[in-house]
Amino acid sequence: MTDTPPLLLIPGLLCDASLWVHQSRFLADVADVQVVETIKDETLGDIVTRALADAPPQFALAGLSMGGYIAFEFMRRVPERITRLALLDTSARADDEDTLQRRRGFIELAEQGKFKGVTPRLLPAFVHPDRLTDTPLVDAVTRMTENVGKDAFLRQQRAIMARPDSRPNLSEIAVPTVVICGRQDAATPLELSIEIADGIPGARLCIIEECGHLSTMERPHAVTALMRDWLLG
Repeated sequence: MTDTPPLLLIPGLLCDASLWVHQSRFLADVADVQVVETIKDETLGDIVTRALADAPPQFALAGLSMGGYIAFEFMRRVPERITRLALLDTSARADDEDTLQRRRGFIELAEQGKFKGVTPRLLPAFVHPDRLTDTPLVDAVTRMTENVGKDAFLRQQRAIMARPDSRPNLSEIAVPTVVICGRQDAATPLELSIEIADGIPGARLCIIEECGHLSTMERPHAVTALMRDWLLG
């Protein structure tokens, strides 16, 4: 039994607990950290239902990218159980037609047996351009995506494509909220985080310089420090 408050961390697309390694380790003294399972279910709602079955009565919640989409689904379903909210490198919007078309293209590649080709195509959107030659980081991201695998990738893409627009619900969020984004996030650009922070009463926007989409892995110390401040504030 732990006396620290529960914290649920939600991975993004093609991500698993590796996304949150630094935060899981270095927030353990202030939070009872659990990573949400996101690879087994067909819809965001099913992911939330699975997580809630094992979740404590109340908990802080943090999600990156697709994890943010799932966090919004938590907020729609059980706002009374969430004590704090952290939204990292994500969007409150539903996919527009161009984004849907790109997702269909990735699905087609994976279904044709070219799943390993998906990662090189996504990598420039996942990390800062200067980090594409950072071999340890690139290798860690590649291993993570391969561990998630093709079948989970397909389920995740289809779940994302069906998500609703969360912007109408932003003003209803009434818990301490931090919105974190890499300045050079190419997948969910900074303006989308600004939109979220502007829409949530009292939300704090934190921008990490020289950082792309996978901020928890690219700039782990900065993200962990911001999350510690959020948890203890």
